Amino acid sequence: MMDDEIRYFIEYLKDVKRASHNTVMSYQSDLAKMALYVSQQGVESIGGVTATVLGSYVLFLERSGMAAATISRYIASMKAFFEYLMRNHKILEDPAFQLKAPKVEKRKPGILTIAEMELLLEQPSADNPKGYRDKAMLELLYATGIRVSELIHLEVNDVNVRFGWVICRDKERERMVPFGEDAKKALVEYLEKGRKTFLKKEEKDLLFLNCAGAPLSRQGFWKVLKSYAKKAGIEKDITPRMFRHSCAAHMASNGANLQTIQEMLGYSDMAATQIYAGFQPGVKTEYTKVHPRG
Repeated sequence: MMDDEIRYFIEYLKDVKRASHNTVMSYQSDLAKMALYVSQQGVESIGGVTATVLGSYVLFLERSGMAAATISRYIASMKAFFEYLMRNHKILEDPAFQLKAPKVEKRKPGILTIAEMELLLEQPSADNPKGYRDKAMLELLYATGIRVSELIHLEVNDVNVRFGWVICRDKERERMVPFGEDAKKALVEYLEKGRKTFLKKEEKDLLFLNCAGAPLSRQGFWKVLKSYAKKAGIEKDITPRMFRHSCAAHMASNGANLQTIQEMLGYSDMAATQIYAGFQPGVKTEYTKVHPRG
């Protein structure tokens, strides 16, 4: 049964690939929708799924008005699923092999200008524990471009304030990301003047905690960010991801190469950093900076 094979694949993602919860849920949702369509075409077994059936499914998605980026994700899910079945000798031919994702127009990500970012970073109060915490979080996020999920899971020992490094870990790897003097100053003030208040007389490893002394959630951070954006009078719809994009874009505009940005932000694929290429200095600017006769 197709549902059984999808379930085995999902277990493989969890147990072997150690995929994140969100990744697993995306695959599960995408493949469940594919299975429903296929069954409606009278195909019940996994061996009965052909390239023609999957091609008609993709055409169905396109005609339904689904965004190209979403269709691309569905196709990626199907390709991964049928490749898994091929490796495990569940099918003789891969029906998804010839599927091609629609072209997705790559637009520049939404970012804050340097002036807007500086205004936002000035908003936390520098005279109370919450202000010290929020200032440290915002400065560190902008300085490093790390994900909010990485920020809220940082432990005290992951941060080397003296040398200006933070260690980010996931299930398969870790990376060291540098940060500058502004983030260093904010972290020192938080550690010396603010963090003890959030501990509630109980020692904890997490670097950032909420006012109840519990781990800070993504939603909790988002509320913090929204409140400071409103206070600063910034009308853009600011999201936590905008900090990540702004860090990368501002670095690119100052001449950082895309490989450096890739390593800092933890992208596994260089292609993911191409969206920042448009922020890099033009050829003439780069020539003037690096050529002896420029």
